[in-house]
Amino acid sequence: MKLSDFKNKASAILFSLAILFGLGVAASGTAAAQYPADRNDRYQRNRDRDQDRDRDYREQRRRDRDNDWRKNNWRKGHYNDGYPDLGGSANFRQTALNAGYNEGIKAGRDDRRRGRGYEYRDSSAFQKATKDYSSKSGDRGIYQTYFREAFANGYADGYSGY
Repeated sequence: MKLSDFKNKASAILFSLAILFGLGVAASGTAAAQYPADRNDRYQRNRDRDQDRDRDYREQRRRDRDNDWRKNNWRKGHYNDGYPDLGGSANFRQTALNAGYNEGIKAGRDDRRRGRGYEYRDSSAFQKATKDYSSKSGDRGIYQTYFREAFANGYADGYSGY
């Protein structure tokens, strides 16, 4: 075999390998360029999942903290319902608040239905503030204060349509 034939065949083989190698590099770059969203989607999905876990963890911690606060402060005689703690037993207080709120709802709905202005202090139930009161339960003045506070809130809810 002649040296020139060997050189031609060797160069043809090297040229073919170079072309195959170049095509392989180009094809892999093209494939990656065509599907970058797949990597981004996976990244976004993982990031969203992690953020959801963090948010759920923070929310659970907040709920636990709030429940602990309510549990501890209930024992101390504080309530987390927006009404003042003026004394008396929890049952006495709750009776006054329930009665006041229910009477306020009725009066507010009645005034709205009849087209009257918003004025809960004119109601006789608000002025008397003795519905469901029992002298055995506790002080009448404290009961009336609880009743009137709850009546005002119930009236606002009833007048606004709740």
